[in-house]
Amino acid sequence: MFFWIIKVLCTTVGETASDFLNINLFTFALGTATGDLMAESLGFGYLVTGILIAAVIAVVAAAWRFKMDPILAFWLVYIMTRPLGASLGDYLSQPSTYGGVGLGVAVTSAIFLLAIMATVIFLAVIKKDLIARTPIKEETVSKPFTVKWQLGIVAFLLVILVGTGFLWSQTTLQNEVSSQGEMAGNVTQTEPLGDLSNFTKIEEDTLSLVEAGDLSGAKSRVDELEVAWDNATARLKSMNKAKWTEIDNTIDEVLSQLRARHQDAPACKAALNASLAVLK
Repeated sequence: MFFWIIKVLCTTVGETASDFLNINLFTFALGTATGDLMAESLGFGYLVTGILIAAVIAVVAAAWRFKMDPILAFWLVYIMTRPLGASLGDYLSQPSTYGGVGLGVAVTSAIFLLAIMATVIFLAVIKKDLIARTPIKEETVSKPFTVKWQLGIVAFLLVILVGTGFLWSQTTLQNEVSSQGEMAGNVTQTEPLGDLSNFTKIEEDTLSLVEAGDLSGAKSRVDELEVAWDNATARLKSMNKAKWTEIDNTIDEVLSQLRARHQDAPACKAALNASLAVLK
């Protein structure tokens, strides 16, 4: 039990630290993809995702109690601790515009580092994690046939859950586009996109930061551009798809330049000026 607590805490610290350092680790790709799918692609948000992942872990733990293969149960829980820790870290560190609390990565990392230290010290004092010596008993080994059936059932359930989530997200997106199209009324696909001053303001602020040499601040500011643009996509695309595509391409270039591993100030400035020219 305490092992899993420390594992989740360590994952949270690793997630916030990797966000801070802009590092992605392949080792946790499956767990991260699960968390990102639920929190972002399916729109559940970080808190709800964390609760759902915790529920999955509880179900696996209960299944283990009812003779689920221990190795299969271990790896399922191990994978799920990644999105659980990541969701907790994102929920605490991300700003409210992204559905978080807004503590920041530094404060969140410090909180969980202290939690890890407290857990380790607690275990060192009470020695709850020590296993008493007992006579060796003959263990019942799971039959290969039974393990294969359990693995097959788990794989089937994962396919059903992922497929259902994908269909649900696609249906939601289509309904949103349809409702936005109805709101647009008789607006044709050649009409102007309306007031784009919000996007222009964000890009102008970002450009000022780039010109001042604050590329880190510019990168943070442009995150708001991505959120605002994504939220307005359904409405704007239904008004004028060609114009939306033109602007979308320039914004993608801005995001690519500012999020590059090795940022180049002139390239960032050029991308922003090109995007602003299209927006205006």
